[in-house]
Amino acid sequence: MQYLENYLQKIINRGNVQLADSIKYTAETVGNKYINSFSFSEHEIGLLFGNVQSGKTGQMFGIMCKATDLGFPAFLLLTTDNVVLQQQTLERVSSDLEGFCICGENDTTKFIQNSLLQPVIIVLKKNVRVLKLWANVLKSTGFMKGNPLFIIDDEADAASLNTLVNKNRKSSINKYLDEIKNDASSSIYLQVTGTPQSILLQTKESGWHPYFTYYFKPGNGYLGGDFFFSGEENPKCINFLEDEQSPTRSVVVRHLLVSAQILSSNGKVCNCLFHPSTRQAVHQKVCDDVKNELAWCKENFDNDFLKILKREYDNLTPAKAEKVKFEDITHKIRELLFTNAVKVLILNGKNSVSSLEYADGSNIVIGGNTLGRGVTFPGLQTIYYTRTSKKPQADTMWQHSRMFGYDRDAGMMKVYIDRNLYKLFADINATNNSIIAQVEKGIDDIKIYYPNGLNPTRKNVLDNGKVYTVSGGTNYYPLQTDNDTVEQLSEILSAFSDNEKYYQVNLHLIKKILTHIKPSSDFKLSAYQSILDTLLAEKPVAQGILLVRRSRAVTQGTGALLSPNDWKIGGEFPKAVVLTMYQIEGGRGWKTENVWVPNIKFPHNNVYYDLYEGESN
Repeated sequence: MQYLENYLQKIINRGNVQLADSIKYTAETVGNKYINSFSFSEHEIGLLFGNVQSGKTGQMFGIMCKATDLGFPAFLLLTTDNVVLQQQTLERVSSDLEGFCICGENDTTKFIQNSLLQPVIIVLKKNVRVLKLWANVLKSTGFMKGNPLFIIDDEADAASLNTLVNKNRKSSINKYLDEIKNDASSSIYLQVTGTPQSILLQTKESGWHPYFTYYFKPGNGYLGGDFFFSGEENPKCINFLEDEQSPTRSVVVRHLLVSAQILSSNGKVCNCLFHPSTRQAVHQKVCDDVKNELAWCKENFDNDFLKILKREYDNLTPAKAEKVKFEDITHKIRELLFTNAVKVLILNGKNSVSSLEYADGSNIVIGGNTLGRGVTFPGLQTIYYTRTSKKPQADTMWQHSRMFGYDRDAGMMKVYIDRNLYKLFADINATNNSIIAQVEKGIDDIKIYYPNGLNPTRKNVLDNGKVYTVSGGTNYYPLQTDNDTVEQLSEILSAFSDNEKYYQVNLHLIKKILTHIKPSSDFKLSAYQSILDTLLAEKPVAQGILLVRRSRAVTQGTGALLSPNDWKIGGEFPKAVVLTMYQIEGGRGWKTENVWVPNIKFPHNNVYYDLYEGESN
């Protein structure tokens, strides 16, 4: 049986040829490059990285089918600790994949009786009780002692990682996942997420750092980070809250307008999302405010409301359907308002809302944490986002991007947000693009960076003793240094005069110069080189600043090795890499005659994250 071929044919039969092509490309690439070379005697871990809400489930299914074709008989598919999500995933596996024995959390007897006669897929929540049960089942049956286990961990950065790493203990979920994979004779553990920050900052020693990373591109029609948060000064799809006199009213009117356009064009659903805070009391207040604005629209329908609506209508540019006449728009809105057809829903820990409640019609959903990871809102066109944090986390914020997806009309998307939050999202998008660029360039040691004040992830999953930072705008130099050969380095730098204030050079040259510096404990050479690789992956022709100074009389171990004038010159380039090379006269405590000493500074306001696992440098 050709499992991948059968799965792809099912997708094609549904009329989605492009999706089938995308899944086939991912499955074949991952299969041929990584799975086909699997030794069936080791435990390996990889990362499948895709954009938020870009269709990773189909990609996961394709990889499972390809792995079955290549000899894997058992799969563990992990979801977040959400009952509804686990059930939805189980139902989708059952409907999409043929030829498998499919087991839910309570199907231990079914699993045992199958005895791997059919390849098996077990769909589980990342829940301590569930994982403990299945760890015991897998161990007691002995099936996995002679067979490889393929684990696919959806949203692998959530719950799976060890939250007690700095206490030299293992958190319960992490412990049972380790037990399950290590009790098999061999395994591939595929981490899947749209926010890989915490995974990329796992140490190799932990066993959770991926040995390969694969990025799958979104399909046609996907709206993601580059559409919403490109960093443009006046992005068309963004309304800054600082410019709004009555933000809630503006959002409500906009939603009514877009709802009327979509529902009058044979559309099924139009959703609006308010994400103001984590606090339930705030959700209730926003709900009351929204209802008050809906009441205002009814009371002032033929006067002020129509004036505001007309201004908004004139700027509306639907891309997926012909623009509906204003008269028909007003008729539809009147119908929605005066029949109370616009649903206002609070979705949080206190108020449980079925996805069916916002699956059709015109809906306004209000919430906090529950509006993040794993929750999808069809036809989401209008978003109000004001959630703030004293120490924002990039991966958490990025999972709040529920506006990303395929079934949106690009011409009518609107996000209401303040400028500071927009800047944060734009910074996260830039780093996201940097990660993608590094993966596509084949860089194994992927680096991430963010502006000061924006953390990559939660601190309790990072090994404080192994994760360190390089701060942009800070000068880094060794107190003791040596060159592989002074002569070779001098020859490279011979083209650069002492008399020139500075030189603009390619970052490749700066990297080459640094290869002649012998690493030391106080000069993290590998980290600096990796940062340069990151910058070059984003922009192969990236430029830096080089200063060359000879015959410097500096005592070893003193000062910052920069004259006040050279320090000032470096400060003139806050957005550039600046490398200053001082050739020190002999003596004065230096081990080598005429040794070259580097001083490097990376772009200001960025913090670069790296791992130190005991390398020589």
